[in-house]
Formats: sequence, structure tokens, C-alpha cells
Amino acid sequence: MNIFELTALVGLVSLAAGFLGALTGLGGGVVITPAMVLLLGIDLHYAMGAALISVIATSSGAAAAYVREGFSNIRIGMFLEIATTLGAVSGAFAAAKISPSILGVLFGAVLLHSAWVSTRGRPAPRPGETDDPLAVRLRLNGSFPTPEGLRSYKVSHVKTGFGMMFVAGAVSGLLGIGSGALKVVAMDRAMRIPFKVSTTTSNFMIGVTAAASAGVYLSRGYIDPGIAMPVMLGVLGGALLGAKLLPRAPVRSLRMLFTIVVAVMAVEMIYQGAAGRL
Repeated sequence: MNIFELTALVGLVSLAAGFLGALTGLGGGVVITPAMVLLLGIDLHYAMGAALISVIATSSGAAAAYVREGFSNIRIGMFLEIATTLGAVSGAFAAAKISPSILGVLFGAVLLHSAWVSTRGRPAPRPGETDDPLAVRLRLNGSFPTPEGLRSYKVSHVKTGFGMMFVAGAVSGLLGIGSGALKVVAMDRAMRIPFKVSTTTSNFMIGVTAAASAGVYLSRGYIDPGIAMPVMLGVLGGALLGAKLLPRAPVRSLRMLFTIVVAVMAVEMIYQGAAGRL
């Protein structure tokens, strides 16, 4: 296989990953890494480096739109990015010292979790009911637009959410993914932030988290422009296509397809890692 054929294949796989990721809300980064490793035989570290670049690209455009529309809570995002950035840098440094076989098993476990998350419906709103002193001091409480007007909300369990964000950042840096699902869980379930605010603020944070760990991958030579460029363009194109088709697409069927594909890749990643073939 020559460089042009490899570039075309990487671009097509990335396009499909971005498309499915946009329709399921989990992003294409969680799919593209195992796809490149299992289907194209690309080294795991280089695949994770390219996936991080794609996460930065896809996060930036959507984040700007959500901020402009008033959904993202910038103060919450900037505060929690302290934890995610520290975790991402720590995870990226650890990734270089952990064998690909162990990383493959860990990645497979995260994929199984993503497959499970994709089958679940959106959780019901669980807004905070009492003031968290730290949230008040940092002015994290806010509001977001609804058809009935602005709706206010309170933030709870700030310290718990901050700790969970460090873990989400570490997973992002260790495995080269955005770990948006973990961020949403931390904000929605622990901090009692409304789901729309959680998802949009998570999208705002993902790019910063990925950029922090991408610097470490770049310094260690794990970001190859020949791989990263078609991955970035493919995932971005797939995400835009998915966003346009989302209102008319049979999302339930696509979610099921996504779940099956990710579950198969998860089992294969765990098997290949356990067998020492990565």
C-alpha cells in the first residue's frame, strides 16, 4: 500500500467515524483510533496522536456556536479545565511509558463503556436544589435559553466534579480521545448541571483538553502529519454531514449500528492487547 492509498483509506474511515460520532453524540475520536489500529495496522500511539488532532478540530467550530447561543457556561468550563488539563498532561506522559498491549485493553474497556452509553436515552434534568458555597464563591451558577425564556440553575458538588474531571482528562491524554462522555457524566450527574449545558460546556472543554495532551504527543514524535491531516479532515467532514442529516436520519437504528460496531472493536482491541499483538 502506497502513501496515497493509505491517505485515502484513512480519510474514508475517518469520514465514517465522524458521521457516526455526530449522530450518537460521542464524537468520532472514540471510533477512529481502534479503526486505524485494527483495520489499517497503524501504530496505536500514532493513531491516538492523530485522533487528538481531530478532536481539537471538531470541537472548535461547534464550541463557538454553543457559546454564541448562550448554552455553554464559560466560567464552569474554565474552572474545570484546570483539572482536565492537569489530568490530560499526566495521562499523555503515562501513555508513552505504558505498553501498547495494556493501552489496547484499556481502550477496549472505554469502548465498551461508550457502546453502553450510546444505547441509553438522555437523562432527565436533575438541577441542583441547594447552593454550593464554592459554586457561589466562584459564580458558577448560571442560566441557559429555553423556548419559555432563560432558565436558571444551581451547581452542586463542585469538589466532586473537579475530581472527576481530572480522571476524564487523564483518560483523554492516556488514550487519545476527547472523553466527552465522562465530562458530561461529571457535570450532569455529580454537579447537577442541566443536560444541554453539560453537553455544550463539555464540547467547549474537549478541545482544550486534547490540545494539552497533543503537545506531549507532538514532543514525543507521535503526531504524523500524513496521518493526522486526513483524519482531521475526514472526521470534521463526517461530523458536518452527520449534523445536517441528523433531523432526518433514523437515529435509533444508527445508534444500534454504532453500538454493535464499537462493541466488536472493543472486544477485538481487548483480545489483541491481551495477546500482545498491538
